Amino acid sequence: MNNDCALILVDLQNDFCPGGSLAVPEGDRVVPVINRAIDHFTKRNRAIIASRDWHPAQTSHFIAYGGLWPPHCIQDTEGASFHPDLKLPADAILVSKGMDPTRDDYSSLHARDDQGRPLPGILKTLGISRVFIAGLATDYCVKETALEARRLGLRVTLLTDACRGVDLAPGDSSRALESMLAAGVEAATIADLPD
Repeated sequence: MNNDCALILVDLQNDFCPGGSLAVPEGDRVVPVINRAIDHFTKRNRAIIASRDWHPAQTSHFIAYGGLWPPHCIQDTEGASFHPDLKLPADAILVSKGMDPTRDDYSSLHARDDQGRPLPGILKTLGISRVFIAGLATDYCVKETALEARRLGLRVTLLTDACRGVDLAPGDSSRALESMLAAGVEAATIADLPD
């Protein structure tokens, strides 16, 4: 695995797992798989980036204010915390999105770290040209992250066994995968990760 590779983990938060306010079916099933990917990247001293939804209590993203979704991942709540079984290393780069009450910000590339640096700038500073993406949900934030990464010229590999979708409409996740592949995203599994 080259120095230009990074792992992006998308929104592995309590509210998107069973029991959460916007639970992705079997969303928690990806956590052990993702922990294997984390271990793989950690052993090779490669960057690991964890994005999170970090919404204000009032946002146009939520149904009550004209959006599509029930309240979820509200800043400083248990629902916004990462899944307790997720083994993020201490040096993982944490980025937050969805903080602007007028924007949806599905893509993790819209996220910023605690110093306000946007994720695309962080990737550029680190010399990252290839990203491996895993997380929740396939048909929304994972898809938008992958597509935007491609638009930015990055090589993108989706770890298909480390994602789950919402499927508001049946087949949404399958269609999302098709759109990612059509945009040049590569599909792989954790077992396919390069040395």
